Amino acid sequence: MQKVSILAIGVHPDDVELSCSGTLLAHIAKGYTAGLLDLTRGELGTRGTAKIREAEGKAAAEALGVSFRHTLDLGDGIFENNHASRLEIIRVLRACRPEVVLCNAPRDRHPDHGRAGQLAAEACFYSGLRKIETIGYTGRLQEAWRPRAVYHYIQDYNLQPDFLVDISDFMDRKMEIIKLFASQFYRPGAEGEPETPISSEDFLDFVRAKAAVYGRAAGYRFAEGFITTRPPGVGDLVGLF
Repeated sequence: MQKVSILAIGVHPDDVELSCSGTLLAHIAKGYTAGLLDLTRGELGTRGTAKIREAEGKAAAEALGVSFRHTLDLGDGIFENNHASRLEIIRVLRACRPEVVLCNAPRDRHPDHGRAGQLAAEACFYSGLRKIETIGYTGRLQEAWRPRAVYHYIQDYNLQPDFLVDISDFMDRKMEIIKLFASQFYRPGAEGEPETPISSEDFLDFVRAKAAVYGRAAGYRFAEGFITTRPPGVGDLVGLF
């Protein structure tokens, strides 16, 4: 796990792809580096299996062009925001030392999302405390590290964003990457599988329409929205629009 500019954290494989993959694509195109962290294997998903989702996640990571994808096994649906879970995330943060962390929505239809967003945000804070000691993946004591910013991406609920990122040039690629999770989303010939809130063809239309709605507010064709717990600083008012 090498150092990256951005670490995108999702509690389930596909959370990041659905919610902020356009932002990752846009920043990678600018020369920034990014990594992915899944907190669980998504083993409670109605469709597919953890093994299938692992293969899908690997393909999605390659398509995104991220530096790595790392998966923890905190327990889909049963993980807790406790010291042990935070330490697992802190170990990753200190290994890849991101400047920015993107994580789950503060509240959403799926209860895992809000809980994971809070867990990740707290881990980012505690990762900066030197007296919390962790042994890294190389077997050495890790140095403390705190990201400069933590932003929550917006998921199923239409939450009010604090800022928007232009993904107009990357919307089509984002949709292609989402479809790599074939076990979870609509695909012709899969009519016999169990239906879920995200398996219909309409859901993929919703993802695209939502990006268009957010984009319109900022004068973009498509955008992804983010929520922050503190106001971001602005160094140039002319460039802010």
